[in-house]
Amino acid sequence: MTHLNIQKELRGTDGAINLDINHKLEADKLTVLFGKSGAGKSTILKMIAGLLEPTNGQLIINNEVWFDKSKKINLPPQKRKVGFVFQDYALFPNMTVKENLLYALDDKKNLKKVDEILEVTELMSLSNIKPETLSGGQRQRVALARALVREPKILLLDEPLSALDFAMRAKLQDELLKVQQYFNLTTILVSHDISEVFKLAHNVIELENGKIKQQGTPYEIFAGSNVSGKFKFSGEIVGINKSDITYIVTILIGQDLVKVVATQDEIQNLSIGDKVVLSSKAFNPLIIRI
Repeated sequence: MTHLNIQKELRGTDGAINLDINHKLEADKLTVLFGKSGAGKSTILKMIAGLLEPTNGQLIINNEVWFDKSKKINLPPQKRKVGFVFQDYALFPNMTVKENLLYALDDKKNLKKVDEILEVTELMSLSNIKPETLSGGQRQRVALARALVREPKILLLDEPLSALDFAMRAKLQDELLKVQQYFNLTTILVSHDISEVFKLAHNVIELENGKIKQQGTPYEIFAGSNVSGKFKFSGEIVGINKSDITYIVTILIGQDLVKVVATQDEIQNLSIGDKVVLSSKAFNPLIIRI
C-alpha cells in the first residue's frame, strides 16, 4: 500500500495555500499530478523524497512508514528508496554515464544491475561518454537510468520531458512506458502536457490550491466518462474559420493539423488555444473542450 496523507502550509504568489492531500496510490501504476503552477504538485514529490517535511500527516510507501508526525517518524532522504528525475537532469559532469549510475548504486558489488539498466534504457553504447557531449534526450535517459539503479519503491518524475522538442519528447514517453512496465514501478509524474497524460497515465489527480479537485482516468478527468467514440485524440485549437454557413476548426494533434467542420452552436465555447479532445459519435467528429 502507498498512502499519501500530508498537510503543509505553503506560500504562493497569491498568498497562503494549505496543502492537504489524502490519497492511496494504485500499486505499480503511473499516476499524474496535474494542475496549475503553484497547486502543490512538486511540493508533494519533495515531501515524499524527504526533501521537505510535512507539517502533519503520514507517508506510507509500499507498506513502509517513511513519515508519521504523530509517531515522530521521519526517515532521512538517503534512507528512502526513491528514484527522483528532475527537469534539469542533475548529472555529474565529471563522470561518465556508467560512473553516474555506479555512484547512485547502493550495493556497489551489484554491477549487474547497472548493466541491466543500461541495456533496458539503450545506453550501453554511451556508457563511457560524459554528459556534456550528449543530447538533451540522452541526458534525460541517463537521469532516468540513474534513478532506477537505486531500485526505488517509488519513482518520482518532475516534468522530466518538458524541455525537449516534440519528437524527442514522444520518443522518451515511449521509453518511460517501457521502463515503468518492465520494472512494475509505482510512479508519480508531474505534467502539464495533456497529450502526455493521455499517453502515460493510468490515473490522474488534479490539484487546485493544494487540494484534490478531482481524480480518475485521463478520459474521466478531461473528456468525461460519458464521451464515447471510435477514436479519441487530444490536441489544441489553432484556428477557427468561417466557411459559408459552417466553421472549420483546425486542431494541432501532435505534429499534425486536423480540420473539423463545426456548426456555430458547436464553436460557441471554443477559442484558439483551448485544449480539446476530438472524438467521434455515429461517424461525426465531436470537439470537447477540456
